[in-house]
Amino acid sequence: MSDDVALILAAAARGQFPPPDGSTTVVPQPNARDVGVLAFTAHSVIFTDEDPAWVREELAAAASDPLAASMNPGFLAAFMRRTGRHMNTIDLLTVATALPGSPELPLREIEDPGHPRVARALKFRDDVRVWAADGGVLILGRGVAGRWEAAIEVDEDVRHRGLGRALALAARHLTPDGVVWAQQSPGNARSVRTFQAAGYRPVASEALLIAG
Repeated sequence: MSDDVALILAAAARGQFPPPDGSTTVVPQPNARDVGVLAFTAHSVIFTDEDPAWVREELAAAASDPLAASMNPGFLAAFMRRTGRHMNTIDLLTVATALPGSPELPLREIEDPGHPRVARALKFRDDVRVWAADGGVLILGRGVAGRWEAAIEVDEDVRHRGLGRALALAARHLTPDGVVWAQQSPGNARSVRTFQAAGYRPVASEALLIAG
């Protein structure tokens, strides 16, 4: 097990990023589950137990622009073939500092491990906790390299009333860590706006490769 990814993420949460020198850093996987790419400004981090020489060869073949190579579809497709994994999307990775006290939003914790939202979250995260609000759900769990990640769901009939922002803000009160992370698909502009309105800062793009 490697702590490299955890250290890189912890530094990014403090606003300390890898040097914007156009290079790519290849580090071991933090655990058996987590494989992927983090693309910061002009610097990428690839976490995998595959041969770093293979990674660099594929990056060189994928794109003429080294700044874009790690998120190039050609490289990601080769990465998936090599690892036997698949991916859902490239996400915007955001982070926010924890807030003191309890959230203002009334929440009811769902403790049933068989609940569909709990079971789904456990495929990607450890130590999952789920809370329900009227019309929405907040999920917290340990994701990549043990970081605490938040995800929210809002029912369609209660959208545009601020519930998403309230749920994202509640995660900042409920996280056991000093920060909480969240991923949004860049095309889901509504989700991006919701998390940024709740104080989450964009730090990188992220592509996670999923086993099975």
